[in-house]
Amino acid sequence: MAGRMAAYILGYLSGETMSITERLRELSIELPGLPKPGGSYVPFRRHGDLVYLAGQTSSRDGKAVYSGPLQEPEDVEQGYAAARLCGVNLLAALAQACDGDLDRVGGCLKVNGFVLAGPAFESVPAVVNGASDLFVEVFGEAGRHARSAVGVAVLPRNASVEVEAIFFLKS
Repeated sequence: MAGRMAAYILGYLSGETMSITERLRELSIELPGLPKPGGSYVPFRRHGDLVYLAGQTSSRDGKAVYSGPLQEPEDVEQGYAAARLCGVNLLAALAQACDGDLDRVGGCLKVNGFVLAGPAFESVPAVVNGASDLFVEVFGEAGRHARSAVGVAVLPRNASVEVEAIFFLKS
């Protein structure tokens, strides 16, 4: 994984860039369809060049893939995968906001990660790295962002992780 990321960044810095669609294909990432919102909200909201993405949980096709609290140090790997899945779901919403053209994305500004964590679980930031690392893998340096990582007592449908993000589009 690190070798592919280094090759991508070197290509980016030398001006040899591939489309985001090609990058997703290289990473074997297929963007899912988005579930219908379960309330009075939308999956994204645009304001000028800013795209605010509603929180996405660690689910696929409306079913929790990763659920329940993370409690032990060995739960970090599962939590990381859950946060990465949240990131993939966020990319699907972002693609919708860009009319399917992720090459319009200028970068990621902010990520907020929420982890269903047991009282002694101290690795919340390591879990949220699953989404953060994904955005850098997909967008290179433009995927770097400010971030908050918070442990919580409850998440929708007992999901292990929920992540929200703010991106900006190229002018």
